[in-house]
Amino acid sequence: MLWQQMINGLTLGSTYALIALGYTMVYGIIQLINFAHGEIYMVGAFVGVALITIFNLNIWVAMLLSMATCMMLGIIIEQIAYRPLRKSSRLAALISAIGVSIFLQSLMTLINGPQPVAFPDVFKNSIHSIGPIEISTIQIIILIVSSLLMLGLQLTIKYTKIGKAMRAASEDYGTASLMGINVNRVISFTFALGSSLAAAGGVLVGMYWKSVAPLMGVMVGLKAFVAAILGGIGSIPGAMLGGIFLGLAETFTIAAKLDTYKDAVAFTLLIIVLLFKPTGLLGRAIQKKV
Repeated sequence: MLWQQMINGLTLGSTYALIALGYTMVYGIIQLINFAHGEIYMVGAFVGVALITIFNLNIWVAMLLSMATCMMLGIIIEQIAYRPLRKSSRLAALISAIGVSIFLQSLMTLINGPQPVAFPDVFKNSIHSIGPIEISTIQIIILIVSSLLMLGLQLTIKYTKIGKAMRAASEDYGTASLMGINVNRVISFTFALGSSLAAAGGVLVGMYWKSVAPLMGVMVGLKAFVAAILGGIGSIPGAMLGGIFLGLAETFTIAAKLDTYKDAVAFTLLIIVLLFKPTGLLGRAIQKKV
């Protein structure tokens, strides 16, 4: 029973982690909470469905194209909605983020209608038994794909030139610019990278729950934001850990027959973290000179 819930929690948590990474990367560089990120995840899921049902594409091709589409969407959102407000107050950027979020929800509702859309069967979802534990084919795929994407992100940030530029910009935005780093390009790349991970999460979740909906990004986006805070916003390993922790907490709440409160778990954890460890599990306090 315990191990079975661990598998279920890891499956759910790995999708939260993919989305939380987008929140934490953007915040790490420009201290902006991109509240439209949940809607990018939703758009990614819809693009995946469209590519499979209309063009009859393979799930892997559809996922890659969905990620590429959302990369472009992330760059466009950054350049239109956030870049002109970079020197404005944080409240202006927050209002702009909420506006983009509502725009994407409304646009997708206008295109597809308010009702959920069925995600096509792309795999024979067999159940595999390992001793007392049962795991489905789709759960295995979610765990493997999420792990590979998170590993790829870590390698990109640690070993590539653009990854080093991201780390420099997150340490000191102004100094990185003075040292010759094209900060605008780094920020656009960060939005693109986070959006592509959210799109992958959207396709995986659509495949798991067999449906996608225009408002699916609202609650999941908020939970992923909580996961980023829980792990320590600005910390990439923290976002991964926060997502997994939140997925496990939610799953064990359901297993305890407290389904009604499963959505409250995330916000209860948020309050506890803000009260007792505001920097999150792996975050660090930032000291500013005054």
